[in-house]
Amino acid sequence: MSKSELKGLSVQELNDELEIIEKHYYTLKFNNAASTLENTAEIKNVRRNIARVKTEIRAKELSESTPKRDKIQLRRRLAKKIKK
Repeated sequence: MSKSELKGLSVQELNDELEIIEKHYYTLKFNNAASTLENTAEIKNVRRNIARVKTEIRAKELSESTPKRDKIQLRRRLAKKIKK
């Protein structure tokens, strides 16, 4: 999947997609160990797709929790100023 396709999905849909891709990845690894694959580069591509999906999930989680995160960062900055 491309980045633009991933951005249109919700977190739940991304988690479902991640589960499907991970199953495919483990199937490829098993088949590679048991016999030779025609295209071993596919393992690398699937690993990268897993990383893309996980990155998009994390980005959506961070964008949803922005006010809370900003509040925590502000508190930490104030604590540093007080210590100085």
